[in-house]
Amino acid sequence: MRDAESLFTVDDPAAYGAYRRASAGAFAKCGARFLVRGGHRQVVEGALRPRAAVIGFPDMAAARACCDSPAYRAALVLRRPCALADLAILGGREDA
Repeated sequence: MRDAESLFTVDDPAAYGAYRRASAGAFAKCGARFLVRGGHRQVVEGALRPRAAVIGFPDMAAARACCDSPAYRAALVLRRPCALADLAILGGREDA
């Protein structure tokens, strides 16, 4: 399994909800499942954005396909005006 980690600063929660609904189809089509979304966290070194998510994908190709899909690109149009994000695809997790 490969994971995508996203860190967000959401300026408009209602508009961000529209992005979440729009992106759900792209995630489902690529076999993604949310491993972490929101929740309590404690930063022990450095700094993070206020919101975080970790999304599991079957493999690196599926994660990349999701990011490049027309459905996800359409969802980004909704997210970009209301939230800043840092996104990384992380490889190397083989135990899930």
